[in-house]
Amino acid sequence: MTAPGGPWVFVVDDDDTMRRGLARLLQSAGFAVETFPSAEAYQYHPKCEGAGCLILDVSMPGMDGLSLQEELSKDPDCLPIVFLTGQVDIPSSVRAMKRGAFDFLTKPVEEETLLEAVRSALERHARGRAARASIADLRAKVATLSPREHEVLKGVISGAMNKQIAMKLGIKEATVKVHRGHVMQKLGVATVADLVRSCESLGIEPDPALPTTTTKVQ
Repeated sequence: MTAPGGPWVFVVDDDDTMRRGLARLLQSAGFAVETFPSAEAYQYHPKCEGAGCLILDVSMPGMDGLSLQEELSKDPDCLPIVFLTGQVDIPSSVRAMKRGAFDFLTKPVEEETLLEAVRSALERHARGRAARASIADLRAKVATLSPREHEVLKGVISGAMNKQIAMKLGIKEATVKVHRGHVMQKLGVATVADLVRSCESLGIEPDPALPTTTTKVQ
């Protein structure tokens, strides 16, 4: 069985029998499961800090599944949602998918179909969390650069040579080399291509006052 730390699957459905059945199925597949009888009950539940996904009924008394999705989608790290519906509802499915739902399944659903959707949703959430963590780590590293190192960084990613950067900044070429080494070390990159990739992911632009060359990034 999966440890209490996750991955977690949260089931929101007003049908007691459906909730119990889904919980048994998911637990037998090794997932940590928590169930909720309404959208309101889930809405104020503490945020899942690890990988997880949400199985959400569409039609429920009070707040329905689509309304809950709208609220949850305000969080960029919201859990991927696998919707369940008792009847084929094309407008609702289109609306849900446009808002980022991972899947939209019709009850009764085949067990393996549901489990595959859950596994895929969890994988996507884990990848997304890892990517966001990587960006946050990189942003923190960039924040450690001195103002001069940041200037050199923008010169390097423009493709300018050290002597061109030195001339533009009014410093010695040897000093540029030192700053360049510090930038590479602080950001944990080994090549200019890696540096360009990192800066692109953060939206850092090259120095427009320096000659720009095309750096091939694969």
